[in-house]
Amino acid sequence: MKRLILVLLLIVPGLARADLEFTVTGGNTRAKPIAIVPFAGNDPAQTDVAGIIEADLNRSGLFQSLPRGDMLERPNEPGQVDFRNWRAVNMESLVIGRMNREPGSDRMSTRFFLLDVYRGEQLIAYDMPPVAPDQLRYVAHQIADLIFERLTGIPGIFNTKIAYVASSGFGPSRTYQLLIADADGFNPRTIASSRETLMSPAWSPDRKKLAYVAYERGRSGIYVHDIATGVVKRVISEKGINGSPAWSPDGTQLAITLSYETNPDIYIIDVASGRKRRITDHYGIDTEPAFAPDGQSIVFTSDRGGQPQLYRTSVGGGDAQRITFQGKQNLRASFAPDGKSLALVNVENSSYRIALLDLASGNLRILSDGNMDESPSFAPNGAVIIYATQKSGAAELATVTTDGRVKQRLRQPGDVREPAWSPLSR
Repeated sequence: MKRLILVLLLIVPGLARADLEFTVTGGNTRAKPIAIVPFAGNDPAQTDVAGIIEADLNRSGLFQSLPRGDMLERPNEPGQVDFRNWRAVNMESLVIGRMNREPGSDRMSTRFFLLDVYRGEQLIAYDMPPVAPDQLRYVAHQIADLIFERLTGIPGIFNTKIAYVASSGFGPSRTYQLLIADADGFNPRTIASSRETLMSPAWSPDRKKLAYVAYERGRSGIYVHDIATGVVKRVISEKGINGSPAWSPDGTQLAITLSYETNPDIYIIDVASGRKRRITDHYGIDTEPAFAPDGQSIVFTSDRGGQPQLYRTSVGGGDAQRITFQGKQNLRASFAPDGKSLALVNVENSSYRIALLDLASGNLRILSDGNMDESPSFAPNGAVIIYATQKSGAAELATVTTDGRVKQRLRQPGDVREPAWSPLSR
């Protein structure tokens, strides 16, 4: 589409600014003590690799790092470590490393070690591939992921991305932006900007595309943006509602909400060909579909019973079964990566909160504590949920672990909504 005036692509290589500011609450009572020693050969004025690893692990709420001023030594090889020094400051784990410039190049290689302080054992020894200086943040995130998984048994998510919608201004000057940022809020870049509403970003399973809803001259449409090339494809723009895109697990289809035939119903559309088929056909409003990870069923929101609740149906259509019963309303479902639970918005006593539904038992547990929490999205390791919340009249992002113990606020000027967490990099 040569004349897609709503999209403004802004590629900003090398940008390392955090528009999202994290504040962590909870979790400290069970946090594991860990020391991340500044890496030898690293220029922290450019990219402090050890500092990024430290920030990643602290932000998880599961680790508490030792301040650098309290370190009794600064080794960079296992043979230089005196474990007595680290036991004296009650550390359980130790991370050390060294960086070297490749001969005849500005590329940097990184070697790091993870050590068990009390056993005096080496847990990880790893050589990261050489990268250009502007890629060192991603190396640091990869190292943090490796450490996190070795110590917790859970895949790390520090090298993932988040997409979100930000808006600023008032009235006719109000502007909406669709942004992608690193999981720690750094390197934000705008991929779409419009004076009309942008909403419902959804990552493709391979993390290469982003589907979303945009408006052009007041008419909604569903668009797919190729992250690498910046090419934007309008998938569909029927009369009426075109909303809530959700990718199939194989990345070839989108489940969407359309209303051009009758009431809003769920359809599946083939992204390449544009062919669509109707999945639900009901006098109620059916919306907000989500594919199960096995691709065999879809969960969606419907008011067919009088109030919005979640229902499940086969991708082939047919009878839909209600699956939520606790609370006045339940809506906006997001599947856990293993397909065993749903993050959703539970409404009770005029409070909108994020909840976790165990699909096997039907047990529903409230996780957030706001009054206007919405748009939950699972992290790809299934351990954290990102969502939007209202704070002092403005919308911001927040995360909560699935046990409800660790909560974070991700602040940015203006309203920030509609978060979506990317899959792991393939």
